[in-house]
Amino acid sequence: MKNTPFTQKHIALGARMAEFAGYNMPISYTGINDEHQTVRRNAGVFDVSHMGEFILKGENALDLIQRVTTNDASKLTAGKAQYSCLPNENGGIVDDLLVYCIEENKVYMIVVNASNIEKDWNWIQKFNDKGVEMHNISDETCLLAVQGPNATKILQPLTDMDILNLKYYTFVKGEFAGVKNVVV
Repeated sequence: MKNTPFTQKHIALGARMAEFAGYNMPISYTGINDEHQTVRRNAGVFDVSHMGEFILKGENALDLIQRVTTNDASKLTAGKAQYSCLPNENGGIVDDLLVYCIEENKVYMIVVNASNIEKDWNWIQKFNDKGVEMHNISDETCLLAVQGPNATKILQPLTDMDILNLKYYTFVKGEFAGVKNVVV
């Protein structure tokens, strides 16, 4: 079973741990109902480092994304993201995912579900016949989801990036809490 970079911290803080998608993940701390209400009223932090992240680079990166996903990624500009899915040849769904435009028409990040990393990678690679540079950065990427109505207010003091004014499905990339190259 794999650990996220935060596993030891979760254990030290008393999290109830369990296996999920091959990872040792925190299931709860004080209880699901209490944590649910905390996120609804204030904010909560979720370790989702088990998710998969792929970088697609090159002049044909957008073409590949357009070919394998259902949403129109050509509408994305740098700093925008969109929800989409990978359809199969029968009209079913391989997986749902997020597409992030890092550099317009050249560099994209795709975030996929933890249990489907290998399947999604193989599916996208199957259609990569135009030399798009693909990197599976899942094992070297940490991912925290900070959610709730006060999330940006709590996070803003930790960065010079303007996150208070981020619009829906947009992101910024920079230094956060002393860590460089963070996508917020």
